[in-house]
Amino acid sequence: MSESPKNPKVGLFVTCLVDLMRPSIGFAALKLLEDAGCEVVVPAQTCCGQPAFNSGDRQTTRDIALQVIDAFSDCRYVVAPSGSCGGMISRHYPELFHDDPGLAAKARALAARTFELVSFLTDVMKVEEVVARFPRRVTYHDSCSGLRELGVQSQPRKLLATIHGLELVEMEENDVCCGFGGTFAVKYGEISGAIVEKKSENIVASGAEVLLAGDLGCLMNMAGKLSREGKTIEVRHVAEVLAGMTDEPAIGAARDRDS
Repeated sequence: MSESPKNPKVGLFVTCLVDLMRPSIGFAALKLLEDAGCEVVVPAQTCCGQPAFNSGDRQTTRDIALQVIDAFSDCRYVVAPSGSCGGMISRHYPELFHDDPGLAAKARALAARTFELVSFLTDVMKVEEVVARFPRRVTYHDSCSGLRELGVQSQPRKLLATIHGLELVEMEENDVCCGFGGTFAVKYGEISGAIVEKKSENIVASGAEVLLAGDLGCLMNMAGKLSREGKTIEVRHVAEVLAGMTDEPAIGAARDRDS
């Protein structure tokens, strides 16, 4: 798409983790989309179906996918602040209905208009900069699904470079898995733990004060490891920083009970 569409209707796919664990990411995504000129709606929704899909439960995944297809049927675009959920819809929904041409066509249509948040802002809406201030040294983790399924890598860095005061320092192996992988971390806890231990070492070695990424599951996994190690590095979703909405305590940080 060579030109930014005018005021497109965008359905915000909030994601389960954001809804239940970190709603501030959803509000940040809403602000960024509206600032870009989008008309944003939030249809009734539950899950993208990824946990069931990864566990081999195709029937439950199909049922969930049908709900999502119906809920977002009148949206020009579907945008998620998560590469894993965006990847699930855009890469895996069509294969769920290979035995039903009609449903497969609907799944392909939804897949074609589904995007991860930051890539949508830069690649579709042609956002060149954001108005935000964050005078901190940050490092960025490239989450697996966003990077490998959707090609999200340069887009967040492009917008982060426009934030006043922000310094981006790249960690070693920034594109290597953090060990979360959804149900992987549950099934293979020891392997997951070894992976996130190495990731934590690279985060600390970068000298960054703040860790950013585009997937809350990965962020929670890394924040947990850093916290258990007694590290004081803040962990935040990139949307919160891009939107200038960083008053919320960092992921995993204790809340002030009086606030």
